[in-house]
Amino acid sequence: MARLCGVQIPNEKRIVIALTYIYGIGKPASQRILKELNINENVKTKDLTEGDLAKLRDALAKEQTEGDRRRKVQMDVKRLQEIGSYRGYRHRRRLPVRGQRTKTNARTKRGRKVAVAGKKTETK
Repeated sequence: MARLCGVQIPNEKRIVIALTYIYGIGKPASQRILKELNINENVKTKDLTEGDLAKLRDALAKEQTEGDRRRKVQMDVKRLQEIGSYRGYRHRRRLPVRGQRTKTNARTKRGRKVAVAGKKTETK
């Protein structure tokens, strides 16, 4: 298995898809990098030469990936929370941030339903 940016890249996948296993590299970025390096998108990872892997390592070193990218996203969310924005408030309460409904759906954020006991009425 090839190792790029500290991530094991799967051998049996096309290189354009295999690069998306790196945090911060999506399909469009993967396609752009491969086009710049003149590497065929359809070649499997196991068929890459050492020269191609070295070129990929150099190109990925220029990109913001893995730990740096995670840290940036974390700092952006923290900044929103500190300035007291609505989006920061939603992040803090672990609710959907981008306008989704919460009456139904959003279970992964809000958790399971909890039954609320009704008021007991006095019998005469």
